[in-house]
Amino acid sequence: MSAATFPEEIQKILEELRATIKASAPDSEEKISYQIPTFTLKGNLVHFAGSKNHIGFYPGSSGIQAFTNELSLYEGAKGSVKFPIDKPLPLKLISKIVKFRVAENLINAEIKSSKKSRFL
Repeated sequence: MSAATFPEEIQKILEELRATIKASAPDSEEKISYQIPTFTLKGNLVHFAGSKNHIGFYPGSSGIQAFTNELSLYEGAKGSVKFPIDKPLPLKLISKIVKFRVAENLINAEIKSSKKSRFL
């Protein structure tokens, strides 16, 4: 579902989330994956999507696991969290999660690269 199809107040929340992610991962690229907005940098970083009652944020299982305590206030699953529409987004926490995922992806890319170079 396109952000433009949501009510204006939800569009504002989605844009605020998008801007926070972009500021936290300035070298990332934006694309649509799994039919939702996705940020990538050496692989998927995070996905997000709007819903009638919540904003879905998908940093993967490692992003959820690393911030279990901070995310305990919200509903979620192994790789996702639901932020209620009627409460402010935890933008500082989201930024921390995105930065964690950037570091994780860069480390994983370096490990893959060094493994490949050993076999060349």
